[in-house]
Amino acid sequence: MTALITRDELKAAIDAKTVTVVDALGGEYYAKQHLPGAVPLVLAEVGARAATVLPDRGAAVVTYCSNPACPNSGQVADRLTALGYTDVRKYREGIEDWADAGLPLEQG
Repeated sequence: MTALITRDELKAAIDAKTVTVVDALGGEYYAKQHLPGAVPLVLAEVGARAATVLPDRGAAVVTYCSNPACPNSGQVADRLTALGYTDVRKYREGIEDWADAGLPLEQG
């Protein structure tokens, strides 16, 4: 099971630029809005793209999805861990919680 990270912990890591945030929704969802600095990486692309967007397997990575019920972020996190990434966590809540808290989002 992938470790979880809270909104406050994630915000602090983003602000400190000590984490790579992975949007596990991708596509139109990513284009519409995503967490600050997030890179899109969906499960079907992890094997082919992970080394390109996440070159350091020891760096902190946090995956997220829309909400806690969405399985995408957990699946991407598990796949990254299986590929040898050692500091992978899942954002406990998801982008809906982030937006509801009034925190900034990016588009495009």
